[in-house]
Amino acid sequence: MSALITEDEIRHETHIVWLEGIDELDYVRQSLDRLPTRGGKPAYHRDGRMVGYALLSPKAKPSRSSGTWRRRVFWLLPHDRDSAPRGLYSTGAPAEGVDPRTVAAGCRGRKTERSEGGPPSTAMQELGITLPLF
Repeated sequence: MSALITEDEIRHETHIVWLEGIDELDYVRQSLDRLPTRGGKPAYHRDGRMVGYALLSPKAKPSRSSGTWRRRVFWLLPHDRDSAPRGLYSTGAPAEGVDPRTVAAGCRGRKTERSEGGPPSTAMQELGITLPLF
């Protein structure tokens, strides 16, 4: 979960690779995954889709016990707001959700008004979808 990721755990990141445009995404989920390499596109084994991942510097050390590196992976599930704007996350965001515009190498990202459900993204506006008023 994003709240559990510390700046210290991601200090060796050198770059974030986005696999799709983030301008239309209100939030992305982020997690620290154990991966066999410091760089390159990792394998993806979740429902939904991977939208980005972090690359690590050569100074990043693997785990002594597993020989793997902890790298951030950014992803979305089929029921997330970009695919189901009137669904579970029409307002609010998952615990691990952050606004992708606040993500940078070594910076964990944060929730924003947009990631929490408003103002609506351009995609939602184009579809004529408005958020519920509570």
